[in-house]
Amino acid sequence: MKGFLQFGFEVAKVVIIALVIVVPLRVFVFQPFLVRGDSMKPNYHNGDYLIVDQLSYRFKSPERGEVIVLQFPLNPSQRFIKRIVGLPGESIEIKDGKVVIYEDQEQGGEAFALDESEYLPFLKDTSGSLRLNLQEGEYFVLGDNRGFSSDSRKWGVLPQEDIVGRTLFRVFSLEAFAKEK
Repeated sequence: MKGFLQFGFEVAKVVIIALVIVVPLRVFVFQPFLVRGDSMKPNYHNGDYLIVDQLSYRFKSPERGEVIVLQFPLNPSQRFIKRIVGLPGESIEIKDGKVVIYEDQEQGGEAFALDESEYLPFLKDTSGSLRLNLQEGEYFVLGDNRGFSSDSRKWGVLPQEDIVGRTLFRVFSLEAFAKEK
């Protein structure tokens, strides 16, 4: 009986230590996210399981091209995955299928067409027509599958406080493995 109690105590000790380590990491540093929908194809697929880094943006600002998980500004209980395209202080224009970035004109910035060929080699164009100025703490985000994405073109700018974190790594879904065979 004494051996059983000692075994039970050891198991309880391991469980408590694991909880003390895992729970803070899960709550404050890393968060799981399951991709729902096709708005980020071809890079992320429905059913992909992601680990989201919630900590790094406390030490550095989000950068153009990074994929983030965000709270949907019109319904914060929903989470979306999108790519950062426009940064605070810039102006964004979508015209004739192209995304044009106007850097901070007060600092002598220039305009340039956004080159997304590194992560979207087959992107033909971005639908829509708009021009907006991003204020401090505001970002412009787009889905990679532009024809099927609800993003800043529809619901406006993304406030920095709605950014949950950046995608750290992805575990492919079982559905993706099944398709490859």
